[in-house]
Amino acid sequence: MRKFNVTGRCVPEEDYMVDISSKLEQIIRLIDRRYYFTINRARQYGKTTTLFSLTKALASDYTCINLSFEGVGETMFKSPASFCQRFLLHVSKALENIDKDFAAAWPNESIIDFDLLGFHLDKMCRDRKIVLLIDEVDKTSNNQVFLHFLGMLRSKYLSRGNGYSFTFHSVILAGVYDIKNIKSKMISEGKYEPASEEGKIYNSPWNIAVNFEVDMSFSPAEIVTMLKEYETDYNTGMEIREISAEIYKFTSGYPFLVSRVCQAIDEELDKDWTQGGVRNAVKMLYKERNTLYDDIGKNLENNKELYDLIYDILILGRNRTYTTMNPTVEMAAMYGFIKETEQGIAVANKIFENVICTYFISKDEGSPNKRIEEVQLNDVCKNGRFDMELCLRKFATHFTKLFNKNDQQFLEKHGKKIFLAYLIPLINGQGFYHLESQLADLRRMDIVVDFGRDQFIIEIKIWHGDSKHQEAYEQLLGCMNSNNASAGYLLTFDFRKEANKQHRTEWIDFAGGKRIFDVVL
Repeated sequence: MRKFNVTGRCVPEEDYMVDISSKLEQIIRLIDRRYYFTINRARQYGKTTTLFSLTKALASDYTCINLSFEGVGETMFKSPASFCQRFLLHVSKALENIDKDFAAAWPNESIIDFDLLGFHLDKMCRDRKIVLLIDEVDKTSNNQVFLHFLGMLRSKYLSRGNGYSFTFHSVILAGVYDIKNIKSKMISEGKYEPASEEGKIYNSPWNIAVNFEVDMSFSPAEIVTMLKEYETDYNTGMEIREISAEIYKFTSGYPFLVSRVCQAIDEELDKDWTQGGVRNAVKMLYKERNTLYDDIGKNLENNKELYDLIYDILILGRNRTYTTMNPTVEMAAMYGFIKETEQGIAVANKIFENVICTYFISKDEGSPNKRIEEVQLNDVCKNGRFDMELCLRKFATHFTKLFNKNDQQFLEKHGKKIFLAYLIPLINGQGFYHLESQLADLRRMDIVVDFGRDQFIIEIKIWHGDSKHQEAYEQLLGCMNSNNASAGYLLTFDFRKEANKQHRTEWIDFAGGKRIFDVVL
Protein backbone atom coordinates (compact mmCIF):
# COMPACT_ATOMS: atom_id res chain seq x y z
CA MET A 1 0.00 0.00 0.00
CA ARG A 2 1.09 3.55 -0.67
CA LYS A 3 1.79 6.09 2.07
CA PHE A 4 1.76 9.82 2.68
CA ASN A 5 5.35 10.94 2.21
CA VAL A 6 6.79 13.97 4.03
CA THR A 7 10.50 13.14 3.89
CA GLY A 8 11.57 13.48 0.28
CA ARG A 9 10.55 13.16 -3.32
CA CYS A 10 7.19 11.53 -3.86
CA VAL A 11 6.95 8.55 -6.21
CA PRO A 12 3.48 7.78 -7.67
CA GLU A 13 3.89 4.03 -7.24
CA GLU A 14 4.78 4.38 -3.56
CA ASP A 15 3.14 7.57 -2.30
CA TYR A 16 -0.23 9.26 -2.34
CA MET A 17 0.17 12.38 -4.44
CA VAL A 18 -1.86 15.40 -5.39
CA ASP A 19 -2.60 15.63 -9.11
CA ILE A 20 -0.30 18.49 -10.19
CA SER A 21 -0.89 18.07 -13.92
CA SER A 22 -2.30 21.60 -14.27
CA LYS A 23 0.84 23.02 -12.66
CA LEU A 24 3.06 20.96 -14.96
CA GLU A 25 1.15 22.23 -17.99
CA GLN A 26 1.86 25.82 -16.96
CA ILE A 27 5.56 25.06 -16.49
CA ILE A 28 5.81 23.22 -19.81
CA ARG A 29 4.38 26.29 -21.57
CA LEU A 30 7.31 28.29 -20.21
CA ILE A 31 9.74 25.63 -21.45
CA ASP A 32 8.13 25.50 -24.89
CA ARG A 33 8.80 29.24 -25.14
CA ARG A 34 12.50 28.63 -24.37
CA TYR A 35 12.34 30.58 -21.13
CA TYR A 36 14.87 30.39 -18.32
CA PHE A 37 13.41 30.69 -14.82
CA THR A 38 13.82 29.95 -11.14
CA ILE A 39 11.40 27.98 -8.98
CA ASN A 40 12.14 29.50 -5.61
CA ARG A 41 9.72 28.33 -2.97
CA ALA A 42 9.93 27.65 0.76
CA ARG A 43 11.33 24.49 2.30
CA GLN A 44 9.33 21.32 1.70
CA TYR A 45 7.12 22.93 -0.88
CA GLY A 46 7.26 20.10 -3.40
CA LYS A 47 10.02 21.49 -5.64
CA THR A 48 11.95 18.22 -5.95
CA THR A 49 8.82 16.19 -6.69
CA THR A 50 7.74 18.77 -9.26
CA LEU A 51 11.10 18.60 -11.07
CA PHE A 52 10.97 14.80 -11.09
CA SER A 53 7.42 14.78 -12.49
CA LEU A 54 8.36 17.49 -14.98
CA THR A 55 11.30 15.46 -16.27
CA LYS A 56 9.01 12.52 -16.97
CA ALA A 57 6.43 14.74 -18.67
CA LEU A 58 9.07 16.29 -20.96
CA ALA A 59 10.76 13.04 -21.96
CA SER A 60 9.00 12.64 -25.31
CA ASP A 61 9.89 16.11 -26.61
CA TYR A 62 13.09 17.11 -24.81
CA THR A 63 16.36 15.74 -23.51
CA CYS A 64 16.28 16.53 -19.80
CA ILE A 65 19.33 16.80 -17.59
CA ASN A 66 18.11 16.72 -13.99
CA LEU A 67 20.84 17.57 -11.45
CA SER A 68 20.95 18.49 -7.79
CA PHE A 69 23.51 20.44 -5.81
CA GLU A 70 22.39 18.64 -2.65
CA GLY A 71 25.39 16.96 -1.06
CA VAL A 72 27.85 17.65 -3.89
CA GLY A 73 30.38 19.01 -1.40
CA GLU A 74 32.54 22.11 -1.35
CA THR A 75 35.10 20.75 -3.84
CA MET A 76 32.83 21.40 -6.80
CA PHE A 77 32.67 25.11 -6.01
CA LYS A 78 36.32 25.55 -5.05
CA SER A 79 37.31 27.00 -8.43
CA PRO A 80 35.96 27.42 -11.99
CA ALA A 81 38.02 24.39 -13.11
CA SER A 82 36.64 22.11 -10.37
CA PHE A 83 33.08 23.30 -11.09
CA CYS A 84 33.34 22.73 -14.83
CA GLN A 85 34.84 19.26 -14.46
CA ARG A 86 32.29 18.10 -11.91
CA PHE A 87 29.40 19.71 -13.76
CA LEU A 88 30.32 17.75 -16.90
CA LEU A 89 30.66 14.58 -14.83
CA HIS A 90 27.16 15.00 -13.39
CA VAL A 91 25.76 15.80 -16.83
CA SER A 92 27.40 12.68 -18.27
CA LYS A 93 25.86 10.50 -15.57
CA ALA A 94 22.47 12.09 -16.13
CA LEU A 95 22.66 11.34 -19.84
CA GLU A 96 23.68 7.67 -19.47
CA ASN A 97 20.09 6.53 -19.04
CA ILE A 98 18.82 8.84 -21.78
CA ASP A 99 21.29 8.55 -24.65
CA LYS A 100 24.26 6.22 -24.11
CA ASP A 101 25.90 7.08 -27.43
CA PHE A 102 25.66 10.77 -26.69
CA ALA A 103 27.02 10.25 -23.18
CA ALA A 104 29.92 8.15 -24.52
CA ALA A 105 30.95 11.00 -26.82
CA TRP A 106 31.27 13.37 -23.88
CA PRO A 107 34.60 15.30 -23.81
CA ASN A 108 37.41 13.63 -21.88
CA GLU A 109 39.83 16.53 -21.94
CA SER A 110 40.28 18.83 -19.00
CA ILE A 111 37.82 21.74 -18.93
CA ILE A 112 39.53 24.47 -16.97
CA ASP A 113 37.27 27.49 -17.44
CA PHE A 114 33.77 28.58 -18.42
CA ASP A 115 34.82 29.56 -21.94
CA LEU A 116 35.73 25.95 -22.67
CA LEU A 117 32.57 24.74 -20.98
CA GLY A 118 30.58 27.06 -23.23
CA PHE A 119 32.35 25.64 -26.27
CA HIS A 120 31.25 22.11 -25.35
CA LEU A 121 27.71 23.30 -24.71
CA ASP A 122 27.67 24.55 -28.31
CA LYS A 123 28.39 21.04 -29.57
CA MET A 124 26.00 19.37 -27.13
CA CYS A 125 23.03 21.63 -27.85
CA ARG A 126 23.49 22.15 -31.59
CA ASP A 127 20.99 19.50 -32.71
CA ARG A 128 19.12 18.84 -29.49
CA LYS A 129 16.47 20.52 -27.37
CA ILE A 130 18.06 20.07 -23.96
CA VAL A 131 16.43 21.26 -20.75
CA LEU A 132 18.71 21.71 -17.75
CA LEU A 133 17.06 21.36 -14.34
CA ILE A 134 19.14 21.97 -11.21
CA ASP A 135 17.58 21.32 -7.81
CA GLU A 136 18.84 22.67 -4.47
CA VAL A 137 20.68 25.31 -6.43
CA ASP A 138 21.11 27.50 -3.36
CA LYS A 139 23.32 24.86 -1.73
CA THR A 140 26.29 26.37 -3.57
CA SER A 141 29.16 26.93 -1.15
CA ASN A 142 31.03 29.51 -3.27
CA ASN A 143 28.69 32.13 -4.68
CA GLN A 144 31.34 33.70 -6.92
CA VAL A 145 32.02 30.50 -8.88
CA PHE A 146 28.32 29.86 -9.35
CA LEU A 147 27.78 33.44 -10.49
CA HIS A 148 30.44 32.88 -13.17
CA PHE A 149 28.49 29.82 -14.33
CA LEU A 150 25.30 31.88 -14.51
CA GLY A 151 27.21 34.55 -16.42
CA MET A 152 28.23 32.00 -19.00
CA LEU A 153 24.62 30.81 -19.37
CA ARG A 154 23.43 34.40 -19.72
CA SER A 155 26.00 35.17 -22.40
CA LYS A 156 25.03 32.13 -24.43
CA TYR A 157 21.33 32.82 -23.90
CA LEU A 158 21.69 36.31 -25.37
CA SER A 159 23.68 35.11 -28.38
CA ARG A 160 21.52 32.10 -29.25
CA GLY A 161 19.78 32.25 -32.60
CA ASN A 162 22.74 33.80 -34.38
CA GLY A 163 23.52 30.54 -36.19
CA TYR A 164 26.78 29.65 -34.49
CA SER A 165 26.10 29.78 -30.74
CA PHE A 166 23.94 27.11 -29.14
CA THR A 167 22.86 26.53 -25.60
CA PHE A 168 20.20 24.88 -23.45
CA HIS A 169 16.65 25.19 -24.73
CA SER A 170 15.51 26.06 -21.21
CA VAL A 171 17.14 26.23 -17.80
CA ILE A 172 15.24 25.74 -14.55
CA LEU A 173 16.89 26.43 -11.21
CA ALA A 174 15.06 25.34 -8.05
CA GLY A 175 15.74 26.34 -4.47
CA VAL A 176 14.48 28.38 -1.56
CA TYR A 177 16.41 31.52 -2.39
CA ASP A 178 15.90 33.58 -5.49
CA ILE A 179 19.20 33.40 -7.35
CA LYS A 180 19.13 37.14 -8.00
CA ASN A 181 19.41 37.77 -4.27
CA ILE A 182 22.13 35.57 -2.85
CA LYS A 183 22.60 38.05 -0.03
CA SER A 184 19.38 36.75 1.56
CA LYS A 185 20.89 33.31 1.96
CA MET A 186 24.06 34.71 3.50
CA ILE A 187 22.03 36.76 6.00
CA SER A 188 19.93 33.75 7.03
CA GLU A 189 23.11 31.74 7.68
CA GLY A 190 24.71 34.58 9.62
CA LYS A 191 27.50 34.86 7.04
CA TYR A 192 26.74 38.27 5.58
CA GLU A 193 29.47 40.80 6.22
CA PRO A 194 28.78 44.03 4.31
CA ALA A 195 32.44 45.09 4.49
CA SER A 196 33.75 41.88 2.93
CA GLU A 197 34.17 41.20 -0.76
CA GLU A 198 31.98 38.12 -0.57
CA GLY A 199 29.32 40.12 1.24
CA LYS A 200 29.01 42.39 -1.78
CA ILE A 201 28.06 39.52 -4.08
CA TYR A 202 24.30 39.64 -4.02
CA ASN A 203 23.35 40.62 -7.56
CA SER A 204 23.64 38.00 -10.26
CA PRO A 205 23.52 37.86 -14.06
CA TRP A 206 20.17 36.07 -13.90
CA ASN A 207 18.09 38.96 -15.21
CA ILE A 208 17.34 36.90 -18.29
CA ALA A 209 14.97 34.75 -16.22
CA VAL A 210 11.22 35.27 -16.49
CA ASN A 211 9.04 35.46 -13.40
CA PHE A 212 7.71 32.12 -12.21
CA GLU A 213 4.06 32.71 -11.29
CA VAL A 214 2.81 29.13 -10.95
CA ASP A 215 0.96 28.60 -7.66
CA MET A 216 2.58 25.51 -6.14
CA SER A 217 0.34 25.32 -3.10
CA PHE A 218 -2.44 22.73 -3.16
CA SER A 219 -5.99 23.94 -3.70
CA PRO A 220 -8.90 22.13 -1.99
CA ALA A 221 -9.78 20.57 -5.36
CA GLU A 222 -6.22 19.27 -5.74
CA ILE A 223 -6.20 17.84 -2.20
CA VAL A 224 -9.38 15.99 -3.18
CA THR A 225 -7.45 14.11 -5.89
CA MET A 226 -5.04 12.69 -3.30
CA LEU A 227 -7.81 11.76 -0.86
CA LYS A 228 -9.69 9.97 -3.64
CA GLU A 229 -6.67 7.77 -4.30
CA TYR A 230 -6.49 6.95 -0.60
CA GLU A 231 -10.21 6.27 -0.37
CA THR A 232 -10.01 3.86 -3.30
CA ASP A 233 -7.53 1.79 -1.27
CA TYR A 234 -9.19 1.96 2.15
CA ASN A 235 -12.90 2.73 1.71
CA THR A 236 -13.10 4.70 4.96
CA GLY A 237 -16.34 6.41 4.02
CA MET A 238 -14.86 9.86 4.58
CA GLU A 239 -16.58 12.94 3.21
CA ILE A 240 -13.74 13.76 0.84
CA ARG A 241 -14.60 17.36 -0.02
CA GLU A 242 -15.41 18.20 3.58
CA ILE A 243 -12.10 16.76 4.79
CA SER A 244 -10.20 18.49 2.00
CA ALA A 245 -11.71 21.85 2.98
CA GLU A 246 -10.83 21.28 6.64
CA ILE A 247 -7.22 20.40 5.79
CA TYR A 248 -6.97 23.48 3.58
CA LYS A 249 -8.46 25.64 6.34
CA PHE A 250 -5.42 25.00 8.55
CA THR A 251 -2.67 24.55 5.94
CA SER A 252 -3.67 26.93 3.11
CA GLY A 253 -2.34 24.20 0.84
CA TYR A 254 1.29 24.23 2.04
CA PRO A 255 2.39 20.86 0.55
CA PHE A 256 4.35 19.52 3.54
CA LEU A 257 1.61 20.48 6.00
CA VAL A 258 -1.10 18.91 3.84
CA SER A 259 0.79 15.62 3.61
CA ARG A 260 1.75 15.66 7.29
CA VAL A 261 -1.87 16.13 8.40
CA CYS A 262 -2.91 13.21 6.19
CA GLN A 263 -0.01 11.09 7.43
CA ALA A 264 -0.93 11.76 11.06
CA ILE A 265 -4.55 10.72 10.47
CA ASP A 266 -3.52 7.60 8.57
CA GLU A 267 -0.71 6.36 10.80
CA GLU A 268 -1.20 7.92 14.25
CA LEU A 269 -4.93 8.62 14.68
CA ASP A 270 -6.39 5.27 13.63
CA LYS A 271 -7.61 6.62 10.28
CA ASP A 272 -10.01 9.12 11.86
CA TRP A 273 -11.00 10.85 8.61
CA THR A 274 -13.42 13.31 10.19
CA GLN A 275 -13.21 17.03 10.83
CA GLY A 276 -12.36 16.18 14.43
CA GLY A 277 -9.60 13.91 13.17
CA VAL A 278 -8.15 16.73 11.08
CA ARG A 279 -8.17 19.02 14.13
CA ASN A 280 -6.45 16.37 16.23
CA ALA A 281 -3.81 15.98 13.54
CA VAL A 282 -3.30 19.74 13.50
CA LYS A 283 -2.92 19.68 17.28
CA MET A 284 -0.17 17.11 16.86
CA LEU A 285 1.58 19.31 14.32
CA TYR A 286 1.46 22.26 16.72
CA LYS A 287 3.42 20.29 19.28
CA GLU A 288 5.92 18.38 17.19
CA ARG A 289 9.36 19.49 16.14
CA ASN A 290 10.41 19.12 12.54
CA THR A 291 12.93 20.58 10.11
CA LEU A 292 10.38 23.04 8.74
CA TYR A 293 9.78 24.57 12.18
CA ASP A 294 13.53 24.55 12.84
CA ASP A 295 14.01 26.63 9.68
CA ILE A 296 11.31 29.05 10.81
CA GLY A 297 13.05 29.60 14.14
CA LYS A 298 16.49 29.92 12.53
CA ASN A 299 15.34 32.47 9.99
CA LEU A 300 13.54 34.58 12.58
CA GLU A 301 16.54 34.44 14.91
CA ASN A 302 19.00 35.52 12.23
CA ASN A 303 17.10 38.50 10.85
CA LYS A 304 15.72 41.20 13.13
CA GLU A 305 13.83 42.94 10.31
CA LEU A 306 12.07 39.68 9.45
CA TYR A 307 11.32 39.06 13.14
CA ASP A 308 9.85 42.54 13.54
CA LEU A 309 7.73 42.23 10.39
CA ILE A 310 6.07 38.99 11.47
CA TYR A 311 5.72 40.26 15.05
CA ASP A 312 3.97 43.40 13.81
CA ILE A 313 1.51 41.37 11.76
CA LEU A 314 0.83 38.53 14.17
CA ILE A 315 1.10 40.02 17.66
CA LEU A 316 0.55 43.76 17.25
CA GLY A 317 -2.10 43.42 14.54
CA ARG A 318 -0.51 46.05 12.35
CA ASN A 319 -1.11 46.08 8.65
CA ARG A 320 1.93 46.08 6.38
CA THR A 321 1.98 46.70 2.65
CA TYR A 322 2.77 43.70 0.49
CA THR A 323 5.48 44.63 -1.97
CA THR A 324 8.46 42.52 -2.94
CA MET A 325 10.37 45.74 -3.55
CA ASN A 326 10.76 45.70 0.23
CA PRO A 327 13.60 43.17 0.82
CA THR A 328 12.15 42.05 4.16
CA VAL A 329 8.72 41.40 2.67
CA GLU A 330 10.35 39.58 -0.24
CA MET A 331 12.30 37.42 2.19
CA ALA A 332 9.21 36.60 4.27
CA ALA A 333 7.36 35.55 1.12
CA MET A 334 10.34 33.52 -0.07
CA TYR A 335 10.37 31.58 3.20
CA GLY A 336 6.64 30.94 2.88
CA PHE A 337 5.86 32.90 6.07
CA ILE A 338 3.36 35.32 4.55
CA LYS A 339 0.75 35.68 1.84
CA GLU A 340 -0.76 38.67 0.11
CA THR A 341 -4.35 39.64 0.89
CA GLU A 342 -6.59 42.44 -0.30
CA GLN A 343 -5.75 44.39 2.86
CA GLY A 344 -2.01 43.73 2.93
CA ILE A 345 0.02 40.93 4.52
CA ALA A 346 -1.13 37.92 6.53
CA VAL A 347 0.73 34.92 7.94
CA ALA A 348 0.62 32.13 5.36
CA ASN A 349 -1.54 29.61 7.23
CA LYS A 350 -3.08 28.87 10.62
CA ILE A 351 -0.44 26.31 11.57
CA PHE A 352 2.33 28.86 11.02
CA GLU A 353 0.30 31.41 12.99
CA ASN A 354 0.22 29.08 15.97
CA VAL A 355 3.82 27.91 15.73
CA ILE A 356 5.25 31.41 15.28
CA CYS A 357 2.99 33.01 17.89
CA THR A 358 4.01 30.36 20.43
CA TYR A 359 7.63 31.00 19.47
CA PHE A 360 7.26 34.74 20.12
CA ILE A 361 5.67 34.10 23.49
CA SER A 362 8.31 31.56 24.48
CA LYS A 363 11.00 34.11 23.62
CA ASP A 364 9.54 36.42 26.27
CA GLU A 365 9.28 33.81 29.02
CA GLY A 366 12.79 34.51 30.22
CA SER A 367 12.40 38.28 30.07
CA PRO A 368 11.57 40.48 33.09
CA ASN A 369 8.15 41.35 31.64
CA LYS A 370 5.25 40.63 33.96
CA ARG A 371 3.37 37.41 33.38
CA ILE A 372 0.21 35.94 34.85
CA GLU A 373 1.27 32.55 36.20
CA GLU A 374 -1.02 32.01 39.17
CA VAL A 375 -3.69 30.05 37.25
CA GLN A 376 -3.26 26.31 36.64
CA LEU A 377 -5.12 23.98 34.29
CA ASN A 378 -6.99 22.25 37.11
CA ASP A 379 -8.37 25.64 38.16
CA VAL A 380 -10.30 26.05 34.92
CA CYS A 381 -10.74 22.48 33.69
CA LYS A 382 -13.01 19.96 35.41
CA ASN A 383 -13.75 16.45 34.15
CA GLY A 384 -12.17 17.20 30.80
CA ARG A 385 -14.31 20.31 30.16
CA PHE A 386 -12.70 23.72 29.91
CA ASP A 387 -14.48 26.61 31.66
CA MET A 388 -13.69 29.62 29.46
CA GLU A 389 -15.83 31.97 31.55
CA LEU A 390 -13.86 31.13 34.68
CA CYS A 391 -10.61 31.35 32.73
CA LEU A 392 -11.41 34.91 31.64
CA ARG A 393 -12.60 35.93 35.11
CA LYS A 394 -9.33 34.77 36.62
CA PHE A 395 -7.36 36.51 33.89
CA ALA A 396 -9.22 39.76 34.54
CA THR A 397 -8.59 39.56 38.29
CA HIS A 398 -4.88 38.89 38.02
CA PHE A 399 -4.40 41.34 35.17
CA THR A 400 -5.93 44.15 37.19
CA LYS A 401 -3.75 43.35 40.20
CA LEU A 402 -0.55 42.96 38.19
CA PHE A 403 -0.72 45.97 35.90
CA ASN A 404 -1.46 49.62 36.51
CA LYS A 405 -1.59 52.91 34.63
CA ASN A 406 2.20 53.13 34.62
CA ASP A 407 2.22 50.10 32.33
CA GLN A 408 -0.02 51.73 29.71
CA GLN A 409 2.55 52.11 26.93
CA PHE A 410 3.70 48.51 27.38
CA LEU A 411 0.14 47.16 27.49
CA GLU A 412 -1.00 48.92 24.34
CA LYS A 413 1.61 46.93 22.44
CA HIS A 414 1.55 43.66 24.32
CA GLY A 415 -1.91 43.25 25.89
CA LYS A 416 -2.92 40.59 23.37
CA LYS A 417 0.32 38.71 23.88
CA ILE A 418 -0.13 38.77 27.66
CA PHE A 419 -3.47 37.04 27.25
CA LEU A 420 -2.06 34.47 24.81
CA ALA A 421 0.87 33.82 27.16
CA TYR A 422 -1.68 33.19 29.90
CA LEU A 423 -4.01 31.03 27.77
CA ILE A 424 -1.59 28.81 25.83
CA PRO A 425 -0.16 26.85 28.80
CA LEU A 426 -3.71 26.16 30.00
CA ILE A 427 -4.91 24.58 26.76
CA ASN A 428 -1.79 23.04 25.22
CA GLY A 429 -2.17 19.80 27.13
CA GLN A 430 -5.54 18.85 25.69
CA GLY A 431 -6.52 21.57 23.24
CA PHE A 432 -5.16 23.97 20.67
CA TYR A 433 -5.90 27.40 19.27
CA HIS A 434 -5.62 29.28 16.03
CA LEU A 435 -5.80 32.96 15.24
CA GLU A 436 -8.27 34.71 12.99
CA SER A 437 -6.58 38.08 12.48
CA GLN A 438 -8.94 40.66 11.03
CA LEU A 439 -6.89 42.86 8.72
CA ALA A 440 -9.91 44.96 7.81
CA ASP A 441 -10.09 46.05 11.47
CA LEU A 442 -6.61 46.11 12.97
CA ARG A 443 -7.95 46.64 16.48
CA ARG A 444 -9.38 43.15 16.79
CA MET A 445 -8.17 39.57 16.75
CA ASP A 446 -10.24 36.41 17.00
CA ILE A 447 -8.92 33.31 18.75
CA VAL A 448 -10.63 29.99 18.20
CA VAL A 449 -9.87 27.45 20.92
CA ASP A 450 -10.65 23.75 20.50
CA PHE A 451 -10.61 21.82 23.76
CA GLY A 452 -12.00 18.29 23.76
CA ARG A 453 -15.38 18.42 22.08
CA ASP A 454 -15.85 22.13 22.87
CA GLN A 455 -14.93 25.15 20.78
CA PHE A 456 -14.59 28.70 22.10
CA ILE A 457 -14.50 31.89 20.05
CA ILE A 458 -12.71 34.79 21.70
CA GLU A 459 -12.40 38.24 20.23
CA ILE A 460 -9.70 40.58 21.54
CA LYS A 461 -10.11 44.31 21.01
CA ILE A 462 -8.79 47.65 22.14
CA TRP A 463 -11.41 50.10 23.40
CA HIS A 464 -12.30 52.79 20.87
CA GLY A 465 -15.63 54.01 22.18
CA ASP A 466 -19.15 52.69 22.83
CA SER A 467 -20.15 52.60 19.15
CA LYS A 468 -17.11 50.52 18.27
CA HIS A 469 -17.86 48.23 21.18
CA GLN A 470 -21.35 47.67 19.79
CA GLU A 471 -19.77 46.86 16.43
CA ALA A 472 -17.57 44.31 18.21
CA TYR A 473 -20.70 42.51 19.40
CA GLU A 474 -21.97 42.29 15.81
CA GLN A 475 -18.60 41.11 14.53
CA LEU A 476 -18.35 38.43 17.18
CA LEU A 477 -21.92 37.31 16.54
CA GLY A 478 -21.03 36.94 12.86
CA CYS A 479 -18.05 34.79 13.73
CA MET A 480 -20.22 32.73 16.10
CA ASN A 481 -22.78 32.17 13.37
CA SER A 482 -20.15 31.01 10.89
CA ASN A 483 -18.87 28.52 13.47
CA ASN A 484 -22.34 27.45 14.69
CA ALA A 485 -21.54 28.64 18.21
CA SER A 486 -24.14 29.83 20.71
CA ALA A 487 -21.64 31.54 23.03
CA GLY A 488 -18.76 33.92 22.39
CA TYR A 489 -16.22 35.79 24.49
CA LEU A 490 -15.20 39.44 24.06
CA LEU A 491 -12.03 40.66 25.79
CA THR A 492 -11.44 44.41 25.52
CA PHE A 493 -8.41 46.34 26.74
CA ASP A 494 -9.34 49.89 27.76
CA PHE A 495 -6.22 52.05 27.88
CA ARG A 496 -7.91 55.41 28.52
CA LYS A 497 -6.26 57.25 31.37
CA GLU A 498 -9.63 58.34 32.72
CA ALA A 499 -11.09 54.82 32.54
CA ASN A 500 -12.14 53.03 35.70
CA LYS A 501 -9.42 50.49 36.29
CA GLN A 502 -11.81 48.03 37.90
CA HIS A 503 -12.50 45.33 35.35
CA ARG A 504 -16.03 44.46 34.21
CA THR A 505 -17.30 40.96 33.38
CA GLU A 506 -20.88 40.09 32.41
CA TRP A 507 -22.97 37.89 30.14
CA ILE A 508 -25.03 39.71 27.50
CA ASP A 509 -27.94 37.98 25.75
CA PHE A 510 -28.80 38.47 22.10
CA ALA A 511 -31.56 37.30 19.79
CA GLY A 512 -31.59 33.69 18.66
CA GLY A 513 -30.25 32.34 21.94
CA LYS A 514 -26.77 33.83 21.42
CA ARG A 515 -24.74 34.97 24.42
CA ILE A 516 -21.48 36.93 24.74
CA PHE A 517 -19.33 37.01 27.85
CA ASP A 518 -18.08 40.61 27.90
CA VAL A 519 -14.82 41.41 29.69
CA VAL A 520 -13.47 44.97 29.78
CA LEU A 521 -10.10 45.63 31.44
